[in-house]
Amino acid sequence: MNPLTQSFLTAGRSPDCPVINTHAHFGPYKAIYFPRCAPERVIEMMDGAGIRWLIAAAHEALVDTQLGNRNYAAIIARYPDRLKGYWAINPLYPDRVRQEVAEFEQCDGFVGFKFLSDYYQYPITGDHYKPALEYAEAHGLPILLHTWGGSSFDGPGLWRQVAEAYPHVTFLMGHSGYGEWQLACEIARDYPNVVLELTAAYAVRGVLRLMVDIAGSEKITFGDDHPWFDPRYGIGCVLFSGLTEDDCRNILYRNAQRIFGLGA
Repeated sequence: MNPLTQSFLTAGRSPDCPVINTHAHFGPYKAIYFPRCAPERVIEMMDGAGIRWLIAAAHEALVDTQLGNRNYAAIIARYPDRLKGYWAINPLYPDRVRQEVAEFEQCDGFVGFKFLSDYYQYPITGDHYKPALEYAEAHGLPILLHTWGGSSFDGPGLWRQVAEAYPHVTFLMGHSGYGEWQLACEIARDYPNVVLELTAAYAVRGVLRLMVDIAGSEKITFGDDHPWFDPRYGIGCVLFSGLTEDDCRNILYRNAQRIFGLGA
């Protein structure tokens, strides 16, 4: 067992492994009970699991972008050294998108955009997303995409189009195109601006090994859809996947530090 895994087993965290969660959410969601959705409880969870930064899109913002993004901005302002945000974009309100992209510029703590195309049933290549995509391209911002295998809205079959059209945007493929693993890995390998994100994928036996073999550990970031899942399970899946310690460190924090410009 490598020293990094031993450190997590002994203390539940490692002082020299500042985990960065690149796919999280914040706040309550419909009728589901989350025991750790209040900001103070989230910080407690982060401290216990050794998570240095949490990058989230508020649940509220996925439904009402105007209210949700603003409310989450106020929470980020309370914890500016622990929380970052994705500015949610809802393509079903195309008249608002350009205005909301302009508002993004005025709110500190947001590091990119979040698209949830499957839920909106609107493709990532659709015109309604253009203001956000063009802004991200001009400013070199990351975008976290919900992606799922077989989807006509955000499946791997559409990734090449956005990756080629917006080469200065780093696209984090949330869930790594769940189910279409081989194709997802090949696209991440072939496009320098496509990165695989591990939410849910970390639990599928053998997939993490496939990702590293095809795309490389430098093209993978850690995420867990917090507060839907306990981050310690996902971190454990990475640590016990049989990868080298160097690969684990790339996945758990080094790649996110590089993509988002986050310090230790």
